Amino acid sequence: MPHTRVVTLTLMALIAFAGNSLLCRAALAHTEIDAASFTSIRLVSGALVLWALVVLRNSRGVRCDGNWLSALALFIYAAGFSFAYIQLNTGVGALILFGAVQASMIAYGLWRGERFSGIQWLGLLLACAGLVGLLLPGLAAPPLSAAMLMLVAGVAWGVYSLRGKGAADPLQVTAGNFWRTVPMALLLSLLLLNQASFDRAGVWFALLSGALTSGVGYAIWYSALPLLKSATAATVQLSVPLLAALVGVLLLQEPVTLRLLLAGLAIVGGIALVVLVKIAPPAE
Repeated sequence: MPHTRVVTLTLMALIAFAGNSLLCRAALAHTEIDAASFTSIRLVSGALVLWALVVLRNSRGVRCDGNWLSALALFIYAAGFSFAYIQLNTGVGALILFGAVQASMIAYGLWRGERFSGIQWLGLLLACAGLVGLLLPGLAAPPLSAAMLMLVAGVAWGVYSLRGKGAADPLQVTAGNFWRTVPMALLLSLLLLNQASFDRAGVWFALLSGALTSGVGYAIWYSALPLLKSATAATVQLSVPLLAALVGVLLLQEPVTLRLLLAGLAIVGGIALVVLVKIAPPAE
């Protein structure tokens, strides 16, 4: 595949990932839709689009793979993400989410026996310090309950990513997992039916998040992923929280605090040190 096409696909996927944060925050802060309804519409519309993509690609027969445990992790991510963005700004939420995803995947690698160099340990400590600094009490600190929800969402997405790593057909697996989240999302909406609220703008944001930035975005990412080196794929994702924060400032007039800037530099810079330095293989 030509280099320019790989770059284009990668940029489109990263914009889609940042767009998820922007659409969710815009819906929950500036429209009447509730978090449970946003989650349900997002997952259902994502499932429909992914199913359609599988159908278009496999004209001779459609099969959606996946499993219920991965679907549960996907649902926990989507629900925690939505409820956290009731209170978190776009950039803060994306930064916490990204930090939790990368930290959980790094922790899994260490548990598997991967050995870090001194620079990598320094990077990990720097990233953890940035995350702690972001969450410490103070006037500029994000609400603790919302931050904890986003941390849970990030860990769940890390688990989902690890379980799907090396899947023979990522698009088919993702489609199957999305379909399995539908009954979970509908049950959540049913349990919180007394809090349900809708408006046209909120529904449109949820549909765009599910169909475009989730369904199509994941399909684009999985098209680019096999063509990227592992270190490159991990590194380019460092841009997602920064891109989300920038768009949040430009479109939603969200404030930029010194705490966010310093924490963001520490988290992104620390994780960059971890993923850019070659990791030693597990000890035999």
